[in-house]
Amino acid sequence: MSAELIERFYEAFSRRDHAAMAACYHPEVHFSDPVFPDLHGPMAAAMWRMLCERGTDLRLEYSAVTDTSAHWEAWYTFSATGNAVHNVIDATFEVRDGLLVRHVDDFDFYAWSRQALGFTGLLLGWTPMVKNKVRSQAGRQLEKFAAKNRTG
Repeated sequence: MSAELIERFYEAFSRRDHAAMAACYHPEVHFSDPVFPDLHGPMAAAMWRMLCERGTDLRLEYSAVTDTSAHWEAWYTFSATGNAVHNVIDATFEVRDGLLVRHVDDFDFYAWSRQALGFTGLLLGWTPMVKNKVRSQAGRQLEKFAAKNRTG
């Protein structure tokens, strides 16, 4: 049953259907990844909406779906630099009341930063300074997006 829910989530994501993705989330969902380490409830849904709406060339594939995990890969252009990114992600999930209540995406931040940030990522992408700067900028963008779209 949970594997079907996770498949539904990624099918919606592959169509960039943020509303269908959000429908898979429990109202008390907690999402975490290396860029957005602590999103709760509507802010998690707002993040997917922002990524779906802004990721005009986003392509993804998912596999190895179980009741608690999935593997997925995304190809897109990082808008801040125009660089092509291929991100490889392993996700874990917890389900409550038939909905995703915990979602953790894990990926190699340094590998991502080398692609997304180019030379800066190559030189400094492994440092906490760069990770914190990316998190801060992404958090501000999400807050602005959520406020503009009356989500979160």
